Amino acid sequence: MATIWMEPTKRIALIAHDHCKADLLDWARFNRATLAQHDLYATGTTGALLQRELGLTIQCFLSGPLGGDQQVGAAIAEGRLDFVIFFWDPLEPQPHDVDVKALLRIAVVYNVPIACNRASADFLLSSPLMAASYPRQLRIESLANASGRE
Repeated sequence: MATIWMEPTKRIALIAHDHCKADLLDWARFNRATLAQHDLYATGTTGALLQRELGLTIQCFLSGPLGGDQQVGAAIAEGRLDFVIFFWDPLEPQPHDVDVKALLRIAVVYNVPIACNRASADFLLSSPLMAASYPRQLRIESLANASGRE
């Protein structure tokens, strides 16, 4: 086992599919004070919307269909993100659906908390663990197997 420490200031990625952007924006407005205590990242369109509406600094990746989901996955694998809020629409086909599935997979492989709807986002963001350092455990053999190494 390896331990990755998540500091009290979490590095949070915010993502929303088109049909879920209004819901994420509403959720983010409600949680603005809490989100402002953390380092925020987002895929392109979502990040621009949140910056404009909330006035928070958000580091933006590319738009999801243009590689943003892959950039978020890479940031997780490289240890640059701690947490993902991804309001995704499982009922609407996405042109980059393979990238979405890969992002969800990488979050699980790297034991990164991921909320995929408003209820799970509420529970995760309101957790007492959000304000503390947290020892995220990684199974080394899982990472070796995921990368094709034995």
